Amino acid sequence: MSVRELASKIRKGSRIALAKGITLAENDPEGAARLLSLMGPPLKAFVVGITGPPGTGKSSLVDRLIEAYRRDGLKVGVIAVDPSSPITGGALLGDRIRMSGHAGDMGVFIRSMASRGWSGGLSRATSQVIRLMDAAGYDLILLETVGIGQSDIEVVGVSHAVLVVLMPGLGDDIQVSKAGLMEIGDVYVVNKSDLEGADLMVVNLLSLFRGGPRSPPVLKVSALSGEGIEALHDAIERVRGSFKAGSTDLRLKSIRGMIIETARGAAMERLAGVSELRADVLAKQVLSGRTTIEAAAARLKA
Repeated sequence: MSVRELASKIRKGSRIALAKGITLAENDPEGAARLLSLMGPPLKAFVVGITGPPGTGKSSLVDRLIEAYRRDGLKVGVIAVDPSSPITGGALLGDRIRMSGHAGDMGVFIRSMASRGWSGGLSRATSQVIRLMDAAGYDLILLETVGIGQSDIEVVGVSHAVLVVLMPGLGDDIQVSKAGLMEIGDVYVVNKSDLEGADLMVVNLLSLFRGGPRSPPVLKVSALSGEGIEALHDAIERVRGSFKAGSTDLRLKSIRGMIIETARGAAMERLAGVSELRADVLAKQVLSGRTTIEAAAARLKA
């Protein structure tokens, strides 16, 4: 199948073609660039990033959001970025297992992607996959990151709205995260609200924003029982309302982030293509004293 034929089938909503396009984006950057050039204007879909530390229940929350938006009649795409196997480079966790209840729903498309060592909780091909799902007619794209820390906040660049998911028991992690996660969220979610300390955590979060330049909603939710999901849906809808009304700022933010991520990915691909053999040669030169690590790194980038 030619790239042009594949693009046509994706635009017509073929799930098989979309899966092939995503595989192309993950494995063949040049082929993906040709495919995406045939997709037309980007970002009719609303992109929600779901991020936060490991173990906070992000996948279960995504599952609940799929249910809520399918009741609204929206087509939902899900990109679940998982840690990579150090052996194969493939995704380790496979979030599709946790969302298996939607497997038979033709209005839901779920794809797990390996981070493959990409920083920021995303994958190199994340931006491309968002654009492919967008072209295939998905109204809402839920982007679940790898469990991340305070500095790994690239999800904010490619999303229109960011949910930061936390849970009771993180303790001083809230204070530590103030310079990272606590600056990027449009909505803050305290999941596992049945655990002791949930109310206190909500109060602590609210106090962090009191008197500051913004006051994002802080919601107590239980993805397990469904408590608070409706309020979370409403909070997302308030941001999506601005998007549907034609907010240029939201669209520009996401497109700008995708441009940066795509350029960064291309640079990393070029470096990876030559680095292993050249680094071995340069390492021997450093060991023999003929050059320094800094000079070798500069030559590797050239």
